[in-house]
Parts: sequence; C-alpha cells; structure tokens
Amino acid sequence: MATSSIFANVRITDPKKAEAFVDALEASAKEPKGKLSAPIIPTVTDLNAIRGLMAKRLKAKNE
Repeated sequence: MATSSIFANVRITDPKKAEAFVDALEASAKEPKGKLSAPIIPTVTDLNAIRGLMAKRLKAKNE
C-alpha cells in the first residue's frame, strides 16, 4: 500500500492519539521486521567496466 493512500484516509483530531501514531511510525522505522527479498546490486562506477557492459549489450542486440 502506498504511503500517500494511508495519509489520505487518516484523520486524527485528538493530540494524544496523533502523538501515539507518530511514536508508532518512528518505532516501526527503527526496527523493521522484514528482510530484503533480493540482494542489493552494486553500483558500477569504473568506466572500463561500464564500457564492457555496454559492449556486451550492443553485441547481444546485434545478434
């Protein structure tokens, strides 16, 4: 569920309930229970490595 849809449908008028809601959001951000489902792909910054990847891509496209 997108974050925008959560806040579009929530209306809190009681200050104590608003504070409890914010505390719950902060607690969930500090201790996420989920794990990444896929490994993080490293960023390639080496120019020669980028050129090699692009060469492979062009070669595969032309075949």
